[in-house]
Amino acid sequence: MELIYVSDKVRQQCNNLKDAKKLFGGDAKLAISLLSRINALEAAECIKDIIVQSQFHFHDLHNKGNSRLEGYFAIDVKTRKEPWRIILRPLNSDKEPYEKCNIDEIADAVEIVEIKEVSKHYE
Repeated sequence: MELIYVSDKVRQQCNNLKDAKKLFGGDAKLAISLLSRINALEAAECIKDIIVQSQFHFHDLHNKGNSRLEGYFAIDVKTRKEPWRIILRPLNSDKEPYEKCNIDEIADAVEIVEIKEVSKHYE
């Protein structure tokens, strides 16, 4: 899959071990796990390859408070016990978000995702 990052900062956090460790307060295991998840996303042919793997815990996000997350999804950086997740959004072939994002209908077609951020739950 093709990955598009919303900023250079997010790209660096997801692709550079030093920046990833800084994001996680020096936790090398979390940093390595993040880079591994990014590698898995890049190696996938489509988003369905990620959805079917339970260890990623792919799930949709909802608007909560000031956060507008409709159309976004998340996967765990490491495990369900860790609060960290990668927030992403499927994009169509024109690199635009889907109008109505029913992931079950588009999973086989999504070959581009936008990485919004790596963050803790509920922050």
